[in-house]
Amino acid sequence: MKNILVIISISFLCLNCKKFKEANKNPNIQSLNHNGVIREYLTFIPSNYKDTQAVPVVLNFHGFGGNISDYSTYASMERMADLENFILVYPQGTDMDEFSHWNPSLPGSDNKSSADDFGFIEMLIEKLSADYSIDAKRIYACGFSNGGMMSFGLVNHKSDLIAAVACVSGSMLETDNTPNHPKPVLIIHGTSDGVIPYIGNNDYTSVESTLSFWRNFNSTDSTPYSNTITTGGNSIEYTSYSNGNNGVSVEHYKINQGGHEWFNLNYEGKNTGELIWNFFSKYDIDGLIE
Repeated sequence: MKNILVIISISFLCLNCKKFKEANKNPNIQSLNHNGVIREYLTFIPSNYKDTQAVPVVLNFHGFGGNISDYSTYASMERMADLENFILVYPQGTDMDEFSHWNPSLPGSDNKSSADDFGFIEMLIEKLSADYSIDAKRIYACGFSNGGMMSFGLVNHKSDLIAAVACVSGSMLETDNTPNHPKPVLIIHGTSDGVIPYIGNNDYTSVESTLSFWRNFNSTDSTPYSNTITTGGNSIEYTSYSNGNNGVSVEHYKINQGGHEWFNLNYEGKNTGELIWNFFSKYDIDGLIE
Protein backbone atom coordinates (compact mmCIF):
# COMPACT_ATOMS: atom_id res chain seq x y z
CA MET A 1 0.00 0.00 0.00
CA LYS A 2 1.32 3.41 -0.97
CA ASN A 3 1.25 6.62 1.05
CA ILE A 4 -1.17 8.25 -1.38
CA LEU A 5 -4.88 8.67 -1.86
CA VAL A 6 -5.74 5.60 -3.93
CA ILE A 7 -8.77 5.86 -6.18
CA ILE A 8 -9.81 2.40 -7.33
CA SER A 9 -12.92 3.18 -9.32
CA ILE A 10 -15.40 6.02 -9.02
CA SER A 11 -18.28 3.65 -9.73
CA PHE A 12 -17.32 1.44 -6.79
CA LEU A 13 -15.79 3.81 -4.24
CA CYS A 14 -18.65 6.29 -4.21
CA LEU A 15 -21.72 5.76 -2.09
CA ASN A 16 -24.57 8.01 -3.23
CA CYS A 17 -21.94 9.67 -5.41
CA LYS A 18 -22.74 13.03 -7.04
CA LYS A 19 -20.71 15.42 -9.09
CA PHE A 20 -19.07 17.89 -6.71
CA LYS A 21 -20.67 20.91 -8.31
CA GLU A 22 -24.15 19.43 -7.68
CA ALA A 23 -23.45 18.53 -4.06
CA ASN A 24 -24.60 20.62 -1.13
CA LYS A 25 -27.86 22.56 -1.03
CA ASN A 26 -28.46 22.54 2.73
CA PRO A 27 -29.02 26.14 3.92
CA ASN A 28 -27.42 25.31 7.30
CA ILE A 29 -24.02 24.64 5.75
CA GLN A 30 -21.28 27.03 6.90
CA SER A 31 -17.95 27.83 5.30
CA LEU A 32 -14.49 29.15 6.01
CA ASN A 33 -11.61 30.30 3.84
CA HIS A 34 -8.56 28.07 4.16
CA ASN A 35 -5.57 29.11 2.05
CA GLY A 36 -7.84 30.81 -0.46
CA VAL A 37 -10.17 27.81 -0.78
CA ILE A 38 -13.75 28.01 0.51
CA ARG A 39 -14.32 24.94 2.69
CA GLU A 40 -17.77 23.87 3.84
CA TYR A 41 -19.05 22.04 6.90
CA LEU A 42 -22.37 21.19 8.50
CA THR A 43 -22.71 21.57 12.28
CA PHE A 44 -25.36 20.11 14.57
CA ILE A 45 -25.64 21.74 18.00
CA PRO A 46 -27.48 19.70 20.67
CA SER A 47 -30.61 21.24 22.15
CA ASN A 48 -29.17 21.23 25.68
CA TYR A 49 -25.96 23.02 24.68
CA LYS A 50 -24.96 25.90 26.97
CA ASP A 51 -21.85 27.98 26.46
CA THR A 52 -21.09 27.65 30.18
CA GLN A 53 -20.27 23.94 29.72
CA ALA A 54 -17.53 22.61 27.43
CA VAL A 55 -18.85 19.76 25.26
CA PRO A 56 -17.18 17.09 23.09
CA VAL A 57 -16.98 17.28 19.28
CA VAL A 58 -17.39 14.44 16.77
CA LEU A 59 -16.03 15.01 13.24
CA ASN A 60 -17.71 12.63 10.78
CA PHE A 61 -16.12 12.38 7.29
CA HIS A 62 -18.00 11.30 4.16
CA GLY A 63 -16.59 8.88 1.60
CA PHE A 64 -15.13 9.57 -1.84
CA GLY A 65 -17.63 11.40 -4.02
CA GLY A 66 -19.88 12.11 -1.05
CA ASN A 67 -21.51 15.34 0.06
CA ILE A 68 -22.46 16.35 3.55
CA SER A 69 -26.14 16.93 2.76
CA ASP A 70 -26.64 13.28 1.78
CA TYR A 71 -24.07 11.84 4.16
CA SER A 72 -25.57 13.49 7.24
CA THR A 73 -28.85 11.75 6.36
CA TYR A 74 -27.70 8.13 6.14
CA ALA A 75 -24.79 8.37 8.62
CA SER A 76 -26.96 10.36 10.99
CA MET A 77 -25.70 10.78 14.53
CA GLU A 78 -27.85 13.79 15.40
CA ARG A 79 -30.06 11.87 17.82
CA MET A 80 -27.02 10.68 19.77
CA ALA A 81 -25.55 14.19 19.73
CA ASP A 82 -28.77 15.54 21.20
CA LEU A 83 -29.04 12.81 23.85
CA GLU A 84 -25.38 12.89 24.85
CA ASN A 85 -24.80 16.62 24.40
CA PHE A 86 -21.93 16.70 21.90
CA ILE A 87 -21.40 18.86 18.83
CA LEU A 88 -21.54 16.90 15.56
CA VAL A 89 -19.69 18.23 12.51
CA TYR A 90 -19.73 16.94 8.92
CA PRO A 91 -16.83 18.52 6.99
CA GLN A 92 -16.91 18.60 3.17
CA GLY A 93 -14.05 17.32 1.03
CA THR A 94 -12.77 19.20 -2.02
CA ASP A 95 -13.13 18.58 -5.73
CA MET A 96 -10.89 16.12 -7.55
CA ASP A 97 -11.98 15.47 -11.15
CA GLU A 98 -15.43 16.76 -10.16
CA PHE A 99 -15.78 14.29 -7.29
CA SER A 100 -15.22 15.17 -3.65
CA HIS A 101 -12.43 13.48 -1.71
CA TRP A 102 -10.20 13.56 1.36
CA ASN A 103 -6.40 13.66 1.27
CA PRO A 104 -5.28 11.63 4.31
CA SER A 105 -1.57 12.13 3.59
CA LEU A 106 0.98 14.89 3.80
CA PRO A 107 1.82 16.63 0.49
CA GLY A 108 4.28 14.68 -1.65
CA SER A 109 5.31 14.02 -5.24
CA ASP A 110 3.49 10.66 -5.34
CA ASN A 111 0.30 11.98 -3.76
CA LYS A 112 -2.69 12.12 -6.09
CA SER A 113 -4.15 15.07 -4.18
CA SER A 114 -2.66 18.39 -3.12
CA ALA A 115 -5.56 19.27 -0.80
CA ASP A 116 -4.38 20.44 2.62
CA ASP A 117 -7.13 18.67 4.52
CA PHE A 118 -5.13 18.45 7.75
CA GLY A 119 -4.77 22.23 7.68
CA PHE A 120 -8.47 22.64 6.96
CA ILE A 121 -9.44 20.50 9.96
CA GLU A 122 -7.02 22.39 12.21
CA MET A 123 -8.65 25.66 11.13
CA LEU A 124 -12.12 24.17 11.53
CA ILE A 125 -11.34 23.11 15.11
CA GLU A 126 -10.05 26.61 15.82
CA LYS A 127 -13.28 28.06 14.38
CA LEU A 128 -15.43 25.71 16.46
CA SER A 129 -13.42 26.64 19.56
CA ALA A 130 -14.08 30.32 18.87
CA ASP A 131 -17.79 29.85 18.16
CA TYR A 132 -18.68 27.33 20.87
CA SER A 133 -17.53 26.06 24.23
CA ILE A 134 -15.85 22.78 23.30
CA ASP A 135 -13.78 20.31 25.29
CA ALA A 136 -10.44 20.27 23.45
CA LYS A 137 -9.54 16.98 25.15
CA ARG A 138 -12.59 15.27 23.66
CA ILE A 139 -12.48 15.79 19.89
CA TYR A 140 -13.11 12.57 17.97
CA ALA A 141 -12.82 11.55 14.30
CA CYS A 142 -14.85 8.95 12.44
CA GLY A 143 -15.67 8.37 8.80
CA PHE A 144 -16.80 6.11 6.00
CA SER A 145 -14.45 4.69 3.32
CA ASN A 146 -12.15 7.55 2.20
CA GLY A 147 -13.50 9.42 5.25
CA GLY A 148 -12.22 6.57 7.44
CA MET A 149 -8.82 7.02 5.83
CA MET A 150 -9.00 10.72 6.68
CA SER A 151 -9.83 9.88 10.29
CA PHE A 152 -6.78 7.61 10.54
CA GLY A 153 -4.69 10.30 8.84
CA LEU A 154 -5.66 12.82 11.52
CA VAL A 155 -4.86 10.37 14.31
CA ASN A 156 -1.42 9.72 12.84
CA HIS A 157 -0.48 13.24 11.73
CA LYS A 158 -2.44 15.42 14.20
CA SER A 159 -2.54 13.16 17.23
CA ASP A 160 -2.61 16.02 19.72
CA LEU A 161 -6.00 17.10 18.34
CA ILE A 162 -7.88 13.80 18.17
CA ALA A 163 -8.78 11.70 21.22
CA ALA A 164 -10.04 8.55 19.45
CA VAL A 165 -10.84 7.25 15.96
CA ALA A 166 -13.53 5.07 14.37
CA CYS A 167 -13.34 3.78 10.80
CA VAL A 168 -16.29 2.31 8.87
CA SER A 169 -15.46 0.36 5.68
CA GLY A 170 -12.18 2.26 5.36
CA SER A 171 -8.47 1.70 5.68
CA MET A 172 -5.35 3.21 7.19
CA LEU A 173 -2.75 4.27 4.65
CA GLU A 174 0.89 3.55 5.38
CA THR A 175 2.74 6.41 7.03
CA ASP A 176 5.94 7.14 8.87
CA ASN A 177 3.97 9.25 11.35
CA THR A 178 2.47 7.71 14.46
CA PRO A 179 0.64 9.33 17.39
CA ASN A 180 2.52 10.89 20.28
CA HIS A 181 0.52 8.84 22.77
CA PRO A 182 -1.85 5.83 22.88
CA LYS A 183 -4.99 6.02 20.77
CA PRO A 184 -8.30 4.18 21.13
CA VAL A 185 -9.29 2.63 17.77
CA LEU A 186 -12.59 1.17 16.54
CA ILE A 187 -12.97 -0.54 13.15
CA ILE A 188 -16.28 -1.64 11.58
CA HIS A 189 -15.83 -3.59 8.35
CA GLY A 190 -17.62 -6.17 6.21
CA THR A 191 -15.99 -9.38 4.99
CA SER A 192 -17.54 -9.00 1.52
CA ASP A 193 -16.39 -5.42 0.93
CA GLY A 194 -15.51 -5.32 -2.77
CA VAL A 195 -13.92 -1.85 -2.65
CA ILE A 196 -11.63 -2.02 0.36
CA PRO A 197 -11.31 -5.78 0.88
CA TYR A 198 -11.36 -7.12 4.42
CA ILE A 199 -8.29 -9.23 3.67
CA GLY A 200 -6.52 -6.34 1.93
CA ASN A 201 -4.94 -6.10 -1.53
CA ASN A 202 -2.06 -4.31 -3.25
CA ASP A 203 -3.50 -0.91 -2.36
CA TYR A 204 -4.94 -1.44 1.11
CA THR A 205 -3.78 -3.31 4.18
CA SER A 206 -6.05 -5.94 5.70
CA VAL A 207 -8.29 -5.15 8.62
CA GLU A 208 -6.40 -7.64 10.76
CA SER A 209 -3.03 -6.02 10.02
CA THR A 210 -4.43 -2.61 11.00
CA LEU A 211 -5.87 -4.03 14.22
CA SER A 212 -2.52 -5.73 14.92
CA PHE A 213 -0.67 -2.44 14.40
CA TRP A 214 -2.83 -0.64 16.95
CA ARG A 215 -2.78 -3.50 19.45
CA ASN A 216 1.01 -3.41 19.35
CA PHE A 217 1.20 0.37 19.39
CA ASN A 218 -1.11 0.60 22.39
CA SER A 219 0.28 -2.51 24.15
CA THR A 220 -3.18 -3.98 24.72
CA ASP A 221 -4.04 -7.44 25.99
CA SER A 222 -3.23 -10.12 23.42
CA THR A 223 -6.42 -12.08 24.15
CA PRO A 224 -9.66 -10.24 23.40
CA TYR A 225 -13.12 -10.29 24.85
CA SER A 226 -15.37 -11.55 22.05
CA ASN A 227 -19.05 -11.88 21.32
CA THR A 228 -21.02 -12.95 18.24
CA ILE A 229 -24.64 -12.22 17.44
CA THR A 230 -26.85 -12.82 14.40
CA THR A 231 -29.12 -10.00 13.26
CA GLY A 232 -30.73 -9.08 9.95
CA GLY A 233 -29.36 -12.25 8.36
CA ASN A 234 -25.74 -11.35 9.16
CA SER A 235 -23.52 -12.45 11.97
CA ILE A 236 -21.53 -9.74 13.72
CA GLU A 237 -18.35 -10.69 15.53
CA TYR A 238 -17.25 -8.20 18.17
CA THR A 239 -13.74 -8.26 19.64
CA SER A 240 -12.19 -5.91 22.18
CA TYR A 241 -8.52 -5.77 23.12
CA SER A 242 -8.37 -3.88 26.42
CA ASN A 243 -5.91 -2.60 29.01
CA GLY A 244 -3.65 -0.73 26.63
CA ASN A 245 -1.40 2.10 27.74
CA ASN A 246 -3.49 4.88 29.34
CA GLY A 247 -6.33 2.36 29.50
CA VAL A 248 -7.14 2.48 25.77
CA SER A 249 -8.66 -0.38 23.80
CA VAL A 250 -8.74 -1.58 20.19
CA GLU A 251 -12.19 -2.78 19.17
CA HIS A 252 -13.68 -4.33 16.05
CA TYR A 253 -17.07 -5.24 14.63
CA LYS A 254 -16.64 -7.81 11.86
CA ILE A 255 -19.76 -7.87 9.67
CA ASN A 256 -19.83 -11.27 7.98
CA GLN A 257 -20.97 -10.93 4.35
CA GLY A 258 -21.15 -7.16 4.87
CA GLY A 259 -20.37 -4.98 1.85
CA HIS A 260 -18.94 -1.50 1.35
CA GLU A 261 -21.32 0.68 3.33
CA TRP A 262 -22.09 2.71 6.41
CA PHE A 263 -23.87 -0.20 8.06
CA ASN A 264 -27.45 -0.07 9.24
CA LEU A 265 -26.52 -2.13 12.29
CA ASN A 266 -28.57 -3.38 15.18
CA TYR A 267 -26.00 -4.74 17.58
CA GLU A 268 -27.71 -5.35 20.92
CA GLY A 269 -30.12 -2.53 20.09
CA LYS A 270 -27.46 -0.04 18.96
CA ASN A 271 -26.88 1.31 15.45
CA THR A 272 -23.52 2.26 13.94
CA GLY A 273 -23.54 5.83 15.24
CA GLU A 274 -24.49 4.70 18.74
CA LEU A 275 -21.72 2.09 18.80
CA ILE A 276 -19.22 4.73 17.71
CA TRP A 277 -20.31 7.25 20.35
CA ASN A 278 -20.36 4.63 23.12
CA PHE A 279 -16.76 3.85 22.19
CA PHE A 280 -15.67 7.50 21.96
CA SER A 281 -17.34 8.48 25.21
CA LYS A 282 -15.00 6.29 27.25
CA TYR A 283 -11.92 8.31 26.31
CA ASP A 284 -10.34 11.73 26.18
CA ILE A 285 -6.95 12.77 24.81
CA ASP A 286 -5.26 11.27 27.89
CA GLY A 287 -6.90 7.88 27.50
CA LEU A 288 -9.59 6.14 29.55
CA ILE A 289 -11.77 8.58 31.50
CA GLU A 290 -11.81 7.60 35.14
